[in-house]
Amino acid sequence: MPSFFSNKKLIVLLTSLIVLIALISYSLKEGTRSTLTEQFVQDIVGGFQYVVNVPARYVAGFFQNVDDINNAYKENKRLKENLADYASVEQENRDLSMQNNELKAQLNLLKDPVLSDFKKYSATMIGRSSDQWNQLITLDKGKVNGIKNGMPVITSGRRLIGSISKTGNFTSKVSLISDQQNVNQISAVIENKNSQPVFGMIEGYDQNKGVLLFQKIPIKANVKKGQIVTTSGLSGKYTKGLVIGTITHVTTDQYGLTKAAEVKPAANLNDLSYVMIIERKAQTSGSGGKGN
Repeated sequence: MPSFFSNKKLIVLLTSLIVLIALISYSLKEGTRSTLTEQFVQDIVGGFQYVVNVPARYVAGFFQNVDDINNAYKENKRLKENLADYASVEQENRDLSMQNNELKAQLNLLKDPVLSDFKKYSATMIGRSSDQWNQLITLDKGKVNGIKNGMPVITSGRRLIGSISKTGNFTSKVSLISDQQNVNQISAVIENKNSQPVFGMIEGYDQNKGVLLFQKIPIKANVKKGQIVTTSGLSGKYTKGLVIGTITHVTTDQYGLTKAAEVKPAANLNDLSYVMIIERKAQTSGSGGKGN
C-alpha cells in the first residue's frame, strides 16, 4: 500500500507539471489575445475615455481657434499699419523724386547756352488764389532780389508761363499766359525746317479747352497739328525761342482771310513749383556805351 500511494503522488505531481507546462505554452502562444472579460473591461474603459476626451478636445480646439483668430486679427492690424506706412513712404519718395527732378531742371536752365545773355533768378511759387487760378501766381522773389515788372517767367525746357506783373519788396506776381485779362499779346512763330517761318499772335485763352488761341496766321501758311509754337521776339516783351506750346487744332476764319490755331501750353500751368525769372543783360559797345 505505501508503495502505491507513493506512486500515486508521483503521478499527480507529474500530471500537474504537464498541465502547468501546457498552460504556460498556451499562454505564450495566445499572449496577444484577450479574454472575454478583458475585452469587456477594455471596451467599457475605451468608451468612457471617448466620452470624456471628445468634448475635451472640442473645447481645447475651440479655444485654440479663438486664439488663432485673435492672433490673425492682430497680425492683420499690424500689416495694415505697415501698409499705410509704406504708402506714406512711397508718396514721400515720389514727392522728393519730383522735387529733385525740378531742381535738376532749374540747374539745367542756369547752364542753358541759349539763355547765356540773360540774368536768371530762381524762384518758388508760394501762393495762388483760387478765384484767379488761371491768372496770377505769387513768387518768393521781389524788388530786393532785382525783380522788375515785365520780366519773362519760364520753367524747365524754356517753357513760357508768363511775366512779372507786380512787384513787392520780397514777393512778386506773375501774370500767366492763360490770364484772360492779360492785355499784353505774345508774338509767336512756328519754325519750319523746309519752309518759311509762320508768324502770328497769341490773343486769348479758352479756359474750357485749356488752350491758347493763336491768331492772325497767314491763310497760305503751312500750319498743322503737332507743330511747336515759340516766342518770335518781335514784340520786345519776350525774347525769341521760349516755348509756348503745341498746336492741337487748326481752323480758318469765317472770311477765309487768315488761319487760327489752338495751342496746348507746353508748361503745366496748374502744377507750378519752381520757376525761373529771366532778364536780358545790358550789352556794352566797344566804346563802353550801352547798346539797344
